[in-house]
Amino acid sequence: MAVRPVLIKRPPAAVWSVLSDGHRYADWVVGTHDSEPLDADWPAVGTAIRYTVKIGCKRLAGRTVVRYLDPVRRLELEAQSKLVGTARIGIELEPWGETSTLVTVDEHPLTGPGGRMHNTVSEALLQLRHRRMLRHLADVVEAATADEPTGR
Repeated sequence: MAVRPVLIKRPPAAVWSVLSDGHRYADWVVGTHDSEPLDADWPAVGTAIRYTVKIGCKRLAGRTVVRYLDPVRRLELEAQSKLVGTARIGIELEPWGETSTLVTVDEHPLTGPGGRMHNTVSEALLQLRHRRMLRHLADVVEAATADEPTGR
């Protein structure tokens, strides 16, 4: 289980604003080339976004379905890819002081090759991916709210 936290120097509502925008996933999810909601009420439970991963000149499509939602606190997703199978991704937001948010990502492969071949090596690769992904998320959130006061 790949669990990784990051402290983002913005309040939970600012982080949630980015997480709840299905068009923004490609801005921070490592490996994603583009994304778009498939349902107008995304991120309601059961709704999905479509994403594309580019590897060289190849494009691979997948979708991510919302499995649990507690707005501004927790979002649980199931990423679905024909190539690697499915994975559960939990994203938890916790207020940290007056102006920051502790964001924790918890990802588990469920089915397909990703689930069958899950081991310490793939876990280490997920940790590296999450480190980069959370750094991107922090950059996107902080840039989107750069004009707002942070209390610093």
